[in-house]
Amino acid sequence: MADRRSSAPAAAAPALPVLGGKKSSYRERVADALRAALIAGELLPGQVHSAPALAARFGVSATPVREAMLDLVKEGLVDTVPNKGFRVTAVSEKQLDEYTHIRSLIEIPTVVELASTADPVSLEALRPAAREIVQAAVSGDLIAYVEADTRFHLGLLALAGNAHLVEVVGDLRKRSRLYGLTPLVKSGRLLASAEEHLELLDALTARDERAVQEVMTRHIGHVRGLWAAKQGTAAEDSTEGVRTSHTPDR
Repeated sequence: MADRRSSAPAAAAPALPVLGGKKSSYRERVADALRAALIAGELLPGQVHSAPALAARFGVSATPVREAMLDLVKEGLVDTVPNKGFRVTAVSEKQLDEYTHIRSLIEIPTVVELASTADPVSLEALRPAAREIVQAAVSGDLIAYVEADTRFHLGLLALAGNAHLVEVVGDLRKRSRLYGLTPLVKSGRLLASAEEHLELLDALTARDERAVQEVMTRHIGHVRGLWAAKQGTAAEDSTEGVRTSHTPDR
């Protein structure tokens, strides 16, 4: 992804990256960044966003943003609001529980098996992404965090050689919401979770299946624990007493 610079914050406005570079189309990259913002809870349920307003934050024309939002409509992540834009869809606690349960059934045993089957060189190739996750946690860039986290985990699962499995987990990740990330950044607690990616790689390269299972079980548990906590609840746990915006009941 390109350089990420925060815009001057309007009330409740998400910090989205300014796009540039040559890797993929603006539409694809805008869609990826919007998904990350949705997952990270920077675009909250019920909020309506117009394509021109989001385009201004991306530094592109409204056309690729509108096209990207239509892709997200097909995925069920946003709804169209005639003459206004796109409304972020809500995800229930029950849905989040179900997504996490399915992920645990798929990801934990798959990654444990990689401890004995994965090529060490292929595992080490994921270390830069793991370091990006840590750096994003340090800098508080939640969009970069979610994007790097997705690349890491889907890249890891791809080593199992089952493309459909990767597709299923990728879809579950898109539908998840991690409203607790913002207060965790403020309290400095997200870094410990980020460093679990490096811990996992170390366990995998050491061929330690028991350690891999422990790290993966703990890591997936965060999805419905620390990472998914409503902003108000997470803020109460913060030792810094950070004030966060209210997340509507889901």
